Amino acid sequence: MAKVNRAQSTSPPDGGWGWMIVAGCFLVTICTRAVTRCISIFFVEFQTYFSQDYAQTAWIHSIVDCVTMLCAPLGSVVSNHLSCQVGIMLGGLLASTGLILGSFATSLKHLYLTLGVLTGLGFALCYSPAIAMVGKYFSRRKALAYGISMSGSGIGIFILAPVVQLLIEQFSWRGALLILGGFVLNLCVCGALMRPITLKEDRTTPEQKHVCRTQTQDFKRGSSYSTLTKEWVQTCLCGSLQQEYSFLLMSDFVVLGISVLFMAYGCSPLFVHLVPYALSVGVSHQQAAFLMSILGVIDIVGNITFGWLTDRRCLKDYQYVCYLFAVGLDGLCYLCLPMLQRFPLLVPFSCTFGYFDGAYVTLIPVVTAEIVGTTSLSSALGVVYFLHAVPYLVSPPIAGWLVDTTGSYTAAFLLCGFSMIFSSVLLGFARLVKKMKKNQLRFLAKESDPKLQLWTNGSVAYSVARELDQKDGESVAIAVPGYSST
Repeated sequence: MAKVNRAQSTSPPDGGWGWMIVAGCFLVTICTRAVTRCISIFFVEFQTYFSQDYAQTAWIHSIVDCVTMLCAPLGSVVSNHLSCQVGIMLGGLLASTGLILGSFATSLKHLYLTLGVLTGLGFALCYSPAIAMVGKYFSRRKALAYGISMSGSGIGIFILAPVVQLLIEQFSWRGALLILGGFVLNLCVCGALMRPITLKEDRTTPEQKHVCRTQTQDFKRGSSYSTLTKEWVQTCLCGSLQQEYSFLLMSDFVVLGISVLFMAYGCSPLFVHLVPYALSVGVSHQQAAFLMSILGVIDIVGNITFGWLTDRRCLKDYQYVCYLFAVGLDGLCYLCLPMLQRFPLLVPFSCTFGYFDGAYVTLIPVVTAEIVGTTSLSSALGVVYFLHAVPYLVSPPIAGWLVDTTGSYTAAFLLCGFSMIFSSVLLGFARLVKKMKKNQLRFLAKESDPKLQLWTNGSVAYSVARELDQKDGESVAIAVPGYSST
C-alpha cells in the first residue's frame, strides 16, 4: 500500500498549496452545508406529498444537521488516524448514496434514514476535517482563509436555491434529489486536494516513540492480566486520544461549548422555516426561494469581509469580541422578524441576518483555535460541531410545534432570538470574569512580592530588585570559585 506523501513544515506556510486546501474546503462547504440548507426548499413538497404536519416534516432537515454534527468527532478520528483524504472521499460516497436512495422514498421514515442519517453521516466525515486542514496551512491569514472557505456555504445557497426550485418544477422532488446525489459526488474530488502536512508541534518526540515501542515489547512478553498489559492499553491505545481531547478539561472550552449549544439552537430553524414563513405571509414561491438566495450571497460577503477585517492589525486581538457581536446581532434580527410580513421588508432582513451569520461562522474555527491551539484544532472542531447536533435536531421540530400550536411563527422566532443573545452574553460575561480574575491575581502577586516593584521608562519595564540580586549573585560567583547560584 502506497504511503501518503506528507508535507514537512515547521510552521504553517500561509500560502502555496494552502490555497488549494482553501479551494477544496470551499467546495466541501458547498456540497455539505449549502445542500443541507437547500433541503428546506423541499419542505412544502414533502409536506404535500406525504400529507404530514410542520413538525413531522421538519425532522428531515433536523436529522441531517444533527447526524452531521453528532458524528463530527468520528470525522476527526478518521482524519487523524487515517488521513483527511480518505475521510472526505468516504464521506462523499455515503452522502451521495443517501441522496440517491432518498429519491426512491415512499414515506417520511425512509427519508429520515436515507436523506437524514446516511447523508448526514457522509457530511460529518467531510466537514470538520476539511475545516481543520485550513487551520494547519494558515496562521497569519487564518481568518481570511476561513472566510473564503466558509463562503462556499453562501455561494452554494445563492446558486443552488433557484436551481433546486427549478429542478423540482421540471423533474419533481425525486428527480431533484437524484441530481443532487450526483452533484455531491464532487466531495471525492475535494478529498483528493487535501494533502496532509506535518507541523513542528504535531511531531512525536523520540522519547515518546521509545516509550511506546518499549511498552509494546513488554506487552508481548507479559501475561494477558499483568500490570504491564494494563499500562500498555492505557498508554498506547488511549494515550493518543487522551492527548487529542485534553482540551475538554479547559474551563474556557467548557464555556464555549455551553454557548455553542444556545447559538446552534437559535441559528438552525430559520433555514427550515424562512421559506414556509414567507409563503404564509403571501410571498410567491419564486420570491421565497429568492430570499434564500439573498441569504446565501450576503452570507458570502459576511464570510470574506469579516474574515479580512478581523485579520487586520487593529482587530486581530479582538476576534473573540467580533464573534460575540455577530452572534448577538443575529439574535436581534430574529426578534424583528415577526414584524416583517412583506417581501420588501424580508429582503433587508435576509441581508442583515445573512451577513452576520457568515461573520460568526467564519470565526468559530478561529475562536476555537485561540482556546485549544492548532494541534488539537481538528478534535476540538469535531467536539464543537458535535455540540451543534442536539440543538440542530430539536430546534426545527420545536419551532414547527410552536407554529402548529400557536398558529403563528412569532413564538418560534422570539425563542430563537433570545437563545442566540444569551449565547453571546454568556461568552462575554465569562471572558470578563476571567479578565477580572487575572488582574486580581496579578495585583496580589505584586503586593506579596516586594521584588516585583517595577520602574518603567517609556515602554520598557525593569525589575530593579531582581536585576540587583542577579548582579550580586554573579559577583559572588566570580569571587568564590565553585559557587553556584542555584
